[in-house]
Amino acid sequence: MDIISHKIKKRNKPKDIFITPLELSKSHIDMIEYNDNDIWLDPCKNNGSYYNQFPNNNKDYCELLENKDFFNYNKKVDIIIQNPPYHLIDKWIDKNIELNPRIISLLIGINNLTTRRIEKLNVNGYGLSKLRMLKVWSWFGMSLIVVFEKNKKNVIEIDRKVWR
Repeated sequence: MDIISHKIKKRNKPKDIFITPLELSKSHIDMIEYNDNDIWLDPCKNNGSYYNQFPNNNKDYCELLENKDFFNYNKKVDIIIQNPPYHLIDKWIDKNIELNPRIISLLIGINNLTTRRIEKLNVNGYGLSKLRMLKVWSWFGMSLIVVFEKNKKNVIEIDRKVWR
């Protein structure tokens, strides 16, 4: 029996196109406190599991398969919600910060939420306001939905001391 997680760990190049289940996308969207006139962005639309379920028509998307590269995006948005490519996570977070939305929310692998990444978002004015742990069948390990909001405090405390 070949276990999927072992295949993922041994891949030679990034293949991190993991389609978010529709119900999970909706659950993720429902975590966001939004205003009716907010502009939503799905930076990796693929099958539209997020984009097609946004609560209003003030929305936009990026999708490489349609030659709409997120790294070239420069419009004003209020909320960015996404299941980003993990192999680009640092560059991806930097682009989210550059766009300066009110809310940045990501569905990421549990190992992708590092102290350094939280602190980078904090330094740029984003506090970690919500965190949900979950498991998606066939995805490697546990996943997290994290919501970072402008001018909010972290719901977790970070201890940078190295304990011995």
